[in-house]
Amino acid sequence: MSDLPAIPFHTHLPPAPRSEEPVGEEGFLAFDRVIEAMSAQMSGGISPAALSLALYDWSIHLARSPGKRWELATKAIRKSSRFWSFVQACAGDKDACCIEPLPGDNRFSHPAWKQFPWNTMAQGFLLQQQWWHNVTRDVPGVAPHHEEVISFAARQLLDMFSPSNNPFTNPEVLDKTRETAGMNFVNGIRNWAEDVGRMVNNRPPVGTEDFEVGHEVAVTPGRVVFRNRLIELIQYAPTTETVHPEPVLIVPAWIMKYYILDLSPQNSLVKYLVEQGHTVFCISWLNPDANDRDLTLDDYRRLGVMAALEAVNAILPDRKVHATGYCLGGTLLALATAAMARAGDDRLASMTMFAAQTDFTEPGELALFIDHSQLHMLESMMWNRGYLAADQMAGAFQLLRSNDLVWSRVVHDYLMGERSPMIDLMAWNADSTRMPYRMHAEYLQRFYLDNELAAGRFLVDGRPAAVQNIRIPIFAVGTERDHVAPWRSVYKIHDLTNTDVTFVLTSGGHNAGIVSEPGRAHRHFHIATKATADICLSPDEWAVQSEARDGSWWPAWVSWLAQHSGGERVAPPAMGAPAKGYPPLEAAPGTYVLRR
Repeated sequence: MSDLPAIPFHTHLPPAPRSEEPVGEEGFLAFDRVIEAMSAQMSGGISPAALSLALYDWSIHLARSPGKRWELATKAIRKSSRFWSFVQACAGDKDACCIEPLPGDNRFSHPAWKQFPWNTMAQGFLLQQQWWHNVTRDVPGVAPHHEEVISFAARQLLDMFSPSNNPFTNPEVLDKTRETAGMNFVNGIRNWAEDVGRMVNNRPPVGTEDFEVGHEVAVTPGRVVFRNRLIELIQYAPTTETVHPEPVLIVPAWIMKYYILDLSPQNSLVKYLVEQGHTVFCISWLNPDANDRDLTLDDYRRLGVMAALEAVNAILPDRKVHATGYCLGGTLLALATAAMARAGDDRLASMTMFAAQTDFTEPGELALFIDHSQLHMLESMMWNRGYLAADQMAGAFQLLRSNDLVWSRVVHDYLMGERSPMIDLMAWNADSTRMPYRMHAEYLQRFYLDNELAAGRFLVDGRPAAVQNIRIPIFAVGTERDHVAPWRSVYKIHDLTNTDVTFVLTSGGHNAGIVSEPGRAHRHFHIATKATADICLSPDEWAVQSEARDGSWWPAWVSWLAQHSGGERVAPPAMGAPAKGYPPLEAAPGTYVLRR
């Protein structure tokens, strides 16, 4: 681990004057970090200080806004009147309704919720939810971030008391109890005990054993052709007699295992690309531990993207590369591509970004967990352990979609006593990774808080890596229901670059929208290309004017790649380049992906 050169950790503050007693000051800081890390264990990694600041900001401004309080009182009276009018009407009309659930809220979709008295409970809860939304929004003077935090916290508390989560007020649970003579609760307790046992023993959820890496998932044939301390590079075996001359290099996110893009054979993007005549290389990131605590963001660029590109160039010399990045990997790829453009490095033919942000001014609900106070707590947690544990990240993502990922499971598995069948995407999601201390702290500070990449202030080798310098064509994909990288944020690549940008907005979320193989039902997408000379449209204008298509966006991307590739196809390359120091090693999926 000591062979890495020391790279200064960037901060947005100027360097502090040198102290006469640096060791003592480090000791004071270490003491604070230990206290903060201990606090994090009790708060689930959520900063109490951040919540307190948001609560104080909201409450003091609400107390100083009599007009807002008068408005809330008026709305409460109106909603109460609507509710009691509904109660009187629903006795004679089972389809009566005074408020519809928000899009994506399926808690009350079962027909039983249309029956009295369950319909009154559901409608009363939805009216109350709407009123509390008004309470936490548009309070004059409240900082936007604090408003988002308070609104989110209020929503979480309300969801706990939803009638759908109570076995005595959920008609589906009561019907199941009558049908099974109460055995649903016996099965539910058994399911709960099994889940708790697996969590305590650090075992994956039930059913994941049916999706073993290299057997049921990540099975596209290939070989590891390069390995360093951070990545394994996989070259996939060709299945066509000829291939496009330019290879595809995939840079996945390091927050999860790479095989999201090589799941089961029927929905593997890697396999699909190979079958379309592309030579595909994919990075498999190391799952870091405490020994990797000092890896930096620049290490991920150098030992990841740039090292993989050098290997691809050695195996396929004199050929440009179609670089593709997913999520964090896409952001890192944009950084690396911008640095290459600044240095006059023209080895890339195009850049593709899947659900990846370059401007973090509107990063979506994930920003709820990222402010200076929260970052201090995260840094203390990672400083103490050397990394951010996978379960700590998973908790934040589950809270963003608590109805889908937490409460629906409580109802289905524990109250109904049933088990949802495990699928490959859920098994992959449970196979999470860690984040090294120094890199993750730097990533959150420089991208989320300081937004250095979009501002052109991110320095690589002492020079700014400006996305505006990228001149190769770009293909960017956003997904309609993305809580991690909202599509309007992904769309900002239009505003930052001076090149042709083809943008796709596809149905689905952050993962399911990308894993969108041809033939899957109920899929659609919008697509449009902005040429360099075209004016920039707002996201909503783009959505109206872009072309709507049914089905998967994969064929559209493959067609775009072909348009930006050489005219004549060539014979497939050999695996690796032993004479140049890149011999074929283990068979795919390699060894790094198996590290727990």
